Amino acid sequence: MHDRVLAALEAAAEDAAPRPAAALPRRVVLFGMTHVPLPTLQLLAALSHHAQVLLAIPNPCRFHWADILDGREWLRITRRRHPLREGRELQDVGLDAMHLHAHPLLAAWGRQARDFVRQLDAFDDAEQTRARFPLARIDLFDDDEDDAHDGAAPALLVQVQRHIRDLTPLAEHAHPPVPAADRSIVFHLAHSPVRELEILHDQLLALLAREDAGKPLRPRDIVVMVPSIDDFAPAIRAVFGQYGRHDARHIPFDIADLSARASSPLMSAVEWLLRIRHDRCRLSDLGALLDVPAIAARFGLAEDGLPRLTRWMSGAGIRWGLDAAHRAGLGLDACGEQNSALFGLRRMLMGYATGRPEAGIDAPFAGIEPYDEVGGLDAELAGALARLVERLIRWQADSRRPATPAAWAGRLRALLADLVHAVDDADRQTLAALDDALERWIEACDEARFEAELPLDVAAEAWLSALETPALDKRFRAGGVTFCTLMPMRAIPFEVVCLLGMNDGDYPRRSPRSDFDLMALPGQQRPGDRARRDDDRQLMLEALLSARRVLYLSWCGFNVRDNSAQPPSVLVAQLRDYLAAGWSPEVVAERTRAHPLQPFSRRYFEPGTALLTYAREWRAAHVDTTRAETTRAETAAQAEAVVAPGEQAAAEAAEAASSAARPAR
Repeated sequence: MHDRVLAALEAAAEDAAPRPAAALPRRVVLFGMTHVPLPTLQLLAALSHHAQVLLAIPNPCRFHWADILDGREWLRITRRRHPLREGRELQDVGLDAMHLHAHPLLAAWGRQARDFVRQLDAFDDAEQTRARFPLARIDLFDDDEDDAHDGAAPALLVQVQRHIRDLTPLAEHAHPPVPAADRSIVFHLAHSPVRELEILHDQLLALLAREDAGKPLRPRDIVVMVPSIDDFAPAIRAVFGQYGRHDARHIPFDIADLSARASSPLMSAVEWLLRIRHDRCRLSDLGALLDVPAIAARFGLAEDGLPRLTRWMSGAGIRWGLDAAHRAGLGLDACGEQNSALFGLRRMLMGYATGRPEAGIDAPFAGIEPYDEVGGLDAELAGALARLVERLIRWQADSRRPATPAAWAGRLRALLADLVHAVDDADRQTLAALDDALERWIEACDEARFEAELPLDVAAEAWLSALETPALDKRFRAGGVTFCTLMPMRAIPFEVVCLLGMNDGDYPRRSPRSDFDLMALPGQQRPGDRARRDDDRQLMLEALLSARRVLYLSWCGFNVRDNSAQPPSVLVAQLRDYLAAGWSPEVVAERTRAHPLQPFSRRYFEPGTALLTYAREWRAAHVDTTRAETTRAETAAQAEAVVAPGEQAAAEAAEAASSAARPAR
């Protein structure tokens, strides 16, 4: 298909015929891309004969720098759009001497950008572009005068960015003094991800309260990136959501990149329902299902009634399985119906109908032993459980029968209608997302004319996978501090860029190696091939270059159990080593803060401390403790002052005799 499209576009261009299809756009714009596969570049090149194609590509360096990394022999291209630095041809310099001519961070982190920019050189002709389009400049880079601030010395972050832009080797670095108040690059060491976020909250409050001569900092100017947002999301809500809007310490925030399958309890319940025919349906699973507010609301269960219903379910003997048919589907038909959900439900309903059995009656009615705890107005809880069990039994029977995509769509919509009633905006958004994903899957099946019968496993994965597809309606930079995952297309300039979770082993992230991945074999990788670790190095470079005011890096530098030191990510270590070599070790030490294990540590409140916190509650606790200790000390001193010398000597002698009489242990 790719070759046929290229051939059609090229043939139309050679024949000088009209556009091959009226659907072709007049202009195609790619903005902010740091990697485009070679087949896509070939398609864009062929499309450029029929439409204007504009690529806005971030390039970290203004000079030709493709030859500073290994693998340059695969990128021997005659055309070169960027000039040489000082006229030196770097392809003639050995890699062992490249540190004398190139920037170390660009050489360590820029492989992916190097491959991409060099691939573009094979398709891009700057002179032809200038002839066709009246553009004053094609390559746009910040100038030193653009970065000047009232004639003051540039900040440390700006100096680093300029050195990368100008391909300045370490030996040629200027060493202007860095003021102690310069906090444009900072490092913070914590004991856990929660402490990282607590420290970040205090540091952001300080940044937002700072009065600079330039534009005031707003929460929407701050981005916080982590290796995995799903792992950090609960802690983010706990730390940043603890202060209400009335509190001066409130910082508005928004979490982007959260997968719908991991961010909603309703989604967890839906996933459990989709695998019900493979699940044992334990008592704990039914309790967790009823704990979901949207499902409890469908059956009229109030929150205060759930503990009582759970006790009844346990007391009635419900342990696992819905009924005998459900157990038979698991290959456990020999277990029968004993201790299943239907078994316990019948006991509860029989107990409500007959009450406590009379003395002397041993034989249960219809083989059902009544559970006589159910009664009174609370008996409606058993009725709600009966409706739930009845619908679960019906659904697990339907889930075992294959069906066409259209039939599955009807079954899944009926399942949501039977079991779910939205109680808040989050539930309504989840239900809308589920319905949209189901509609997209059905449309895809209709376009492919696919009408074969499918098992539930295939239909469920297709349905839920549609939730993960990128969409333009996913919020990013919504108005508060943006929390997101370190991923491509995040090279958006922010005033403050924070990187959390930069632990050794966690970043760069590791991807499992497949046996059939030939590109992972030694000597098989070629320029342009994707690699997870190269992606993460490129993201680190983009984060460094996109920060306008502050670059904030944090990691778990101490073990939470024994307080032993833990190294940061190798990328953070490279940045620290570069700053120490390019400026001085003192510059790195002045911008590194090691924080205590607890947020209420006394170290935060000692006079002259470099640590910072806005937790006034802990300060009040320390003040009360200090006052109590002072009062006790004064009382003890007064008591010692009123004891006569003779009485004091007698008391000491009595204490010594008592100690001698007690055996040592």
